[in-house]
Amino acid sequence: MKDKVVLITGGSSGIGKALSEVFGKAGARIAITGRNQEKLDEQADRLAKMGIECLSIQADSADEQDNYRTVSETINKYGQIDILIANAGISMRAMFEDLDMKVFEKVMNINLYGPVYLTKAALPYLKRSKGSIIGISSFNGFKGTPARTAYTASKFALGGFLEALRIELFNSDVHVMTVYPGFTESNIRNTALTASGDQQGKSPYEEGKMMSSEEVASRIFKATKKKKRELYMGFETKMGKFLNKFFPKLTDRMVYNHMKKEEGSPVK
Repeated sequence: MKDKVVLITGGSSGIGKALSEVFGKAGARIAITGRNQEKLDEQADRLAKMGIECLSIQADSADEQDNYRTVSETINKYGQIDILIANAGISMRAMFEDLDMKVFEKVMNINLYGPVYLTKAALPYLKRSKGSIIGISSFNGFKGTPARTAYTASKFALGGFLEALRIELFNSDVHVMTVYPGFTESNIRNTALTASGDQQGKSPYEEGKMMSSEEVASRIFKATKKKKRELYMGFETKMGKFLNKFFPKLTDRMVYNHMKKEEGSPVK
């Protein structure tokens, strides 16, 4: 990874923050994006103290022009992009019948169109560097769950986009990988949107019992070096994938019952 340039969206917290550190410690030069400039500056300072070169870019991942500007600023700073990690994302928690469609649209814009715009802008440079495109999906990228319709739709679509792109690039040297983490300790459930679009403000789970962002980042780093096509993490994710393939109706019931038991669940 020495002197490789790694661009990470949502790089000031959670998995993105951990990714910036694990790739940076391996010798990569880092560019991180996010909407909160204060948090970006804090992470850039943290990386600098580790001896890691970092460019922080305030940007809205759902905005097409911001994505093109992100790539432009990264190229102006480093002259290349070797690894693109589309990590920024948002969740939601509401029954579809109750959901304001503006919330559905917002989730799709951030989780799907953000990575699409960014990949479109960065692809010429990634082809030049024979680099990697990495998209962070979810359990919901292969299995739908109630009260997560918009989130599930966005993650299924992201996986489909990356799979089609990987095949388009079959005769190139560009590596494309989709990552399916299990339950990971992060802020995504605190900031998940309710039916009206407000943040729910707390997680229905004990975050400390989940896989750490650092562990997820470490596994992504190793899989990137091995140029894997897909990466599934966590017992629930791997077992869910297996059960959904061979026992889909049973898996539907298991998922329904699990989501119904969540604290404050809208699933009845």
